[in-house]
Amino acid sequence: MGRSRLGWWDGRQQKGHPMHVSGRRRRNLLVLTGLAAVLTASSGLTAAATPGPADPLQRRVDALHGTGAVGVFAEASSPGTRDIARAGTAERGTGRPMPWNGRFRIGSAAKTFTATVVLHLVGEGRMSLDDTVERWLPGVVRGNGNDGRRITVRQLLQHTSGVPDVLPEIPALNSAAGYRAERFRTYTPEELVGMAMRHAPTFPTPGDGWSYSNTNYVLAAMLIREVTGRSWAHEVDERIIRPLGLRGTSTPGAFPFMPGPHAHSYAWFGTGTGVDVTTLNPSMGVGSGSIISTAHDLSRFYTALLGGRLLKPAQLAEMTATRDAPELGVKYGLGLGEIPLSCGGSYFGHLGELLGYHTLAGVTRGGTRTAVVYLTSDGGPDTQKAMNTLVDQELCRGEDR
Repeated sequence: MGRSRLGWWDGRQQKGHPMHVSGRRRRNLLVLTGLAAVLTASSGLTAAATPGPADPLQRRVDALHGTGAVGVFAEASSPGTRDIARAGTAERGTGRPMPWNGRFRIGSAAKTFTATVVLHLVGEGRMSLDDTVERWLPGVVRGNGNDGRRITVRQLLQHTSGVPDVLPEIPALNSAAGYRAERFRTYTPEELVGMAMRHAPTFPTPGDGWSYSNTNYVLAAMLIREVTGRSWAHEVDERIIRPLGLRGTSTPGAFPFMPGPHAHSYAWFGTGTGVDVTTLNPSMGVGSGSIISTAHDLSRFYTALLGGRLLKPAQLAEMTATRDAPELGVKYGLGLGEIPLSCGGSYFGHLGELLGYHTLAGVTRGGTRTAVVYLTSDGGPDTQKAMNTLVDQELCRGEDR
């Protein structure tokens, strides 16, 4: 299944040679609730219990680390429990373990945040999913067969617009030389869309096909700004981050450095030698992949979303109404994938990548159980399969499917 550098599943990874450190902590949520503000604002948990052989999450994290990832961290939660596990190192060539509450770039998992804001606005009656892009952004989607008069907001969020993906045009994401030359470059949303408009649509008639394109969500960020008069980042902060108290989550704009505790990220760029790509101006990912978060914050976000705390029932139903996404081999709604569970049923979530940071977040229907895993390198040929397996097996331990 294909993906771009902010996108979904793919097996094109090369194996590395990380060191191994492991640890785990479990606490009752009655205790965690009182400590949440302290933990999210601090450098993380400070002591790790020695994992026992019966710890399934730790075994799965160790297995994922064994596929070639430099560092791995995972969290699984359900009512009353929270399990976390880590393996590998926070920086190659050191014995420093993965931080317990580390921040990382969540890549395309940011699309769920953007879709949530759009659906907020729909629920407020300020826009409609059936509005055309042209209504809000006149003349922006034009040229080479692209036509915003024929594309709806719904089609942007569901990747059925046919709008070409801009990310292959970004040098910093596609080669080591490009990264070194342009890792500090700032892009505007208008510039990104203009670059995409140099190419013909992926398919000629909007709604007739499915093709993953980060440009769809750059346009969604521009729509949010046009409808509200405020930036995408402001609306994400006011409608999601602050209400949920996601203190480890931020929209960095063009700021290239990782705040707070974090592990370094490494990209192979098709070679066997990893490049430290921790420093990056993420402005090419506005709306589509630039958010920084933690595993715990992502777990809280997806739990609140599927639990009905962020959207009205009608808008949540729109988000979770999925169609086949042949490129991915799953179904896709509005900023959410629907993925089959090996134990029956399915879960909702999103995979994300932005230069070395890879994550997969999954949540059962109703938000009862979540599983989030992230790693800090491209790993090896079996890495993505191991990520999928970890989330699947952790969610299958719950009863709400």
